[in-house]
Amino acid sequence: MAGEDRVLAGGAKYIDFQTDPQRYRHWKLGVEGDVATLTMDVDENGGLFEGYQLKLNSYDLGVDIELADAVQRLRFEHPEVKAVVMRSAKNRVFCAGANIRMLAGATHAHKVNFCKFTNETRNGLEDSSENSGQRFITVVNGTAAGGGYELALATDHIMLADDGAAAVSLPEVPLLAVLPGTGGLTRVVDKRKVRRDHADFFCTIEEGIKGKRAVAWRLVDEIVPNSKLEGKVAERAKEFAAASKRNGNGRGITLSPLNRTIDDSGIRYGFVNVDIDRAQRIATISIKAPESAPPADIDGLIAHGASFWPLQVARELDDAILHLRINELEIAMLLFKSHGDAANVVACDTFLEANKAHWLVNEIRHYWKRVLKRIDVTSRTLVTLVEPGSCFAGTLAELVFAADRSYMLIGSRQGDNRAPPAIQLTAMNFGPYPMCHGLTRLQSRFQADPSDLERAEATIGTTLDAEEAEELGLVTFALDDIDWDDEVRVFLEERTSFSPDGLTGMEANLRFVGPETMESKIFSRLTAWQNWIFQRPNAVGENGALRRYGTGQKAQFDMTRV
Repeated sequence: MAGEDRVLAGGAKYIDFQTDPQRYRHWKLGVEGDVATLTMDVDENGGLFEGYQLKLNSYDLGVDIELADAVQRLRFEHPEVKAVVMRSAKNRVFCAGANIRMLAGATHAHKVNFCKFTNETRNGLEDSSENSGQRFITVVNGTAAGGGYELALATDHIMLADDGAAAVSLPEVPLLAVLPGTGGLTRVVDKRKVRRDHADFFCTIEEGIKGKRAVAWRLVDEIVPNSKLEGKVAERAKEFAAASKRNGNGRGITLSPLNRTIDDSGIRYGFVNVDIDRAQRIATISIKAPESAPPADIDGLIAHGASFWPLQVARELDDAILHLRINELEIAMLLFKSHGDAANVVACDTFLEANKAHWLVNEIRHYWKRVLKRIDVTSRTLVTLVEPGSCFAGTLAELVFAADRSYMLIGSRQGDNRAPPAIQLTAMNFGPYPMCHGLTRLQSRFQADPSDLERAEATIGTTLDAEEAEELGLVTFALDDIDWDDEVRVFLEERTSFSPDGLTGMEANLRFVGPETMESKIFSRLTAWQNWIFQRPNAVGENGALRRYGTGQKAQFDMTRV
């Protein structure tokens, strides 16, 4: 099942982010022509951990892992789908939100990582709508509370049953002393443009808002009597499909299971390897270039399917990052390396740029964008080492620009017959992979002087050595062989000795130079405010609201404003 516990060689359990529709326990995916239906039918006894039941379509991480998988499969496996209807199989309830017993019993780290993944999944719905033309409609047939309403907020159109009972609510502040952790507050005012005073009232009542007021306040798009609901849902789905820009002609490709081995020392994939040094608290992620040029045309890409290098590497890297986030909490640093023929990486980028109008190439490019965004918001120090034999070109060079610190060797190392390291930029570094605030990593890097960006773009097609890369501002430091070992060692030792809390706050503040968007606001608030609130006694203390919810006892708050 999605998110199930797996066991390492040493006996430790880990949460697996890989699943498929045959193993879903909480969602049903149906496709009929150009309309798909995602039905939420959560198995009460299918939680990731003991101690709670997932009643009333409440969810934990396992439920969201299945949803993320379903949305991904709709994009890659079903090019014909243009509209997606999301609804509940439960009577008179859409979704009760994140399971409160789960939140009350979870570690702080799990709560924050759960909220982050859930938000990335919601962002994935919005990204699919904007960039794949798969528009989402939510049918709220009963209660949509907290995270349940947040799920609806991530879709394009919300239909609410007009039966006197169905309602939407964000009751976290009055009930649990926490915030809607997946962007609820931000989406209400930034996306749906709900007036601030209306939002203030809405977010401080437990019972929610229904009927005509929900429409008038922009909390939902329309209300429909139960007697007409099914007909109206079909009508809306047809309208949205007809208006979709999706041009997915032909058959999709199957996202076959990743070939992966996980043990106590790391993870092995086809092109990505993760080596875990627990003593140093460092995970080294090594990416291998393709061994051959990309296919000549789209037919060749379809034939390769999920084994096409850019897609396979994106899937492997995505899985590795999620595994490290949730299962390796003591790891302080992600250290990126690469090896192989950079020319083949550049050739893949050239293929992706030349065929970007094709629906499948479009999906691969946007998937890389989402993987890189996931790296950006991961609360670990990110370091990239550009060494002899590396292939940080184009798409892979984004890992240099995403890093908090990058080091590049000048020339060769004594006794090493591999080619000196080089960086090569492609069109993929100048638009296709924006960060969550809408700027590319190079745009964000060169905020002080846009001409620096122009100088970098002028080098497309040129192989840049370490001194050239440093002069252009593409790496932090270029070091010769004499200084390399000591400089890198001292940095790694110093960095892993700092407080994780201080580093999380510092890195999150420094990574997103430039403007704010709804997405960047959500992640900054999640990192700062929800992270802080989840540790406060008013929420998680023995007498806090999360602990006392459902016991009949009122929470006891420290009323000091801080």
